[in-house]
Amino acid sequence: MKKRIYVFTGKGGVGKTSIAAAHAVKSAKEGYRTMLVSTDMAHNLGDLFEIKLGKEPYRVMEKLDLYEIDPEYVMQNDFQDMVTGLGRLLPQGEQMDLAEHGMFPGMDELFALLKINELYLDDDYDRIIVDCAPTGETLSLLKFPELLSWYMEKLFPIGKTAVRILSPLAKQFYKIELPDRAAMNDIEKLYRKLYDLQELLKNRETTSIRLVTLPEKMVVEETKRNYMYMNLYNFNVDGLYINRILPQELNNPFFDEWLEIQDRYKKQLYESFAALPVYEIPWYDEEVRGSKAVDRICQDALTKEDIFEAKEITGRECFEQNTEGYLLLLNLPFAEKSEIDLYQSESEIVIKIGNFKRNISLPNVLRTFLVSSVKLENGVLFIQFSKQEEQK
Repeated sequence: MKKRIYVFTGKGGVGKTSIAAAHAVKSAKEGYRTMLVSTDMAHNLGDLFEIKLGKEPYRVMEKLDLYEIDPEYVMQNDFQDMVTGLGRLLPQGEQMDLAEHGMFPGMDELFALLKINELYLDDDYDRIIVDCAPTGETLSLLKFPELLSWYMEKLFPIGKTAVRILSPLAKQFYKIELPDRAAMNDIEKLYRKLYDLQELLKNRETTSIRLVTLPEKMVVEETKRNYMYMNLYNFNVDGLYINRILPQELNNPFFDEWLEIQDRYKKQLYESFAALPVYEIPWYDEEVRGSKAVDRICQDALTKEDIFEAKEITGRECFEQNTEGYLLLLNLPFAEKSEIDLYQSESEIVIKIGNFKRNISLPNVLRTFLVSSVKLENGVLFIQFSKQEEQK
């Protein structure tokens, strides 16, 4: 069996943790070695299973381990040389432990992802189920490896040489101690891990992103945006879970309007996400807490035999040669042309939607081509590149 990663994300409060946990329990009962991981800083796996978790994985049942990742613990134990070296970049007298004081924004989320990569590379688990933070934080988390890798690719080739030449000057004139060889080697190791991590998360045969939503207006709209951004960064979303659906047989006038609202937005979700497998999770009249409550979700909602099957819903962006030059195709479901900003540099095309931006490296053959036209049709962005001399 090929190992897989399943990432559950959605707006805060939609029930990601309980749905991810139900998948993990179902997987373990099917006989697969399963790890349920939380990257949300407000960990609640322990609360859900009514146990106390520490900094290492905990065996909660046969073939199922729980793990609430502590990024600071991972930083201090796996990348101490790098963290120490970065700390020395601060002026003398102000140096401190960056991991302890959180002086490197975004690094804690990055190390949580790197730990998932390590778990995947180990032979201990067949399936890794990831309970992620709310949508915005998850998007920042998933795009961070590509963003940081882009900067390191631009800067690292001169990094070691610069450090060797500038280190004496920095220490004498600016009272700054540049990272030593051990720290630079660790940074290089991080760069290699970032590349592997990108490929792992975007591999359709390896990683599935699953969206959790509610049949409510604001949550539905955020789910659409979430899906668009996931496609912008090339992640494969292959499942939608509509949580807390009220039973039709309530026979209580108090719920009539609520049922009507849920039916309206449930229909909208089915129409908008027609390409995705959709799963419904009922509303429960008690808090989802404890193994029995998680088992109940498995029995009520996770009954399809193919629920763990990998599905490629949208393809990765691709370049196609045509009579005009080359065409870049990028899936952007639910995007509006008016909200897309695009510009080209010598080596890449930059696409920005709202607060999110992606840099796509151009193949060498396109270095003499310029964007000649852009159109958005049926959720696909078409970017045409033509030879420079053909531009007017």
